[in-house]
Amino acid sequence: MKLVALMLSAAGFEVVDLGSDVSPERFVENADEAGAHLLCMSAMLTTTMPVMQRTLRLLEERDMRERVRVLVGGAPVTQSFADSLGADGWAIDASRAVSVAVELADQ
Repeated sequence: MKLVALMLSAAGFEVVDLGSDVSPERFVENADEAGAHLLCMSAMLTTTMPVMQRTLRLLEERDMRERVRVLVGGAPVTQSFADSLGADGWAIDASRAVSVAVELADQ
């Protein structure tokens, strides 16, 4: 995720990198405090993928889903999984993540 953060920053995005092992509550609270319009999550193991689902659910519960677009990626994450989550975007690698982020920001 560090590479994605670096590349997003270079593309002009203001990036807040929360690091690894981030709880859904921390993701959502930080997005709310920062006034974020895009939340990016990456999973390196299938065991961490449920956090993505809980994070999206929490965004919905807090009525933030209309304002915050969600981009997911990582080694085990597929387009199909992203679709099942209801994520706004999926990227197979850092380069594609920047392209998708730009597309989402233009919507």
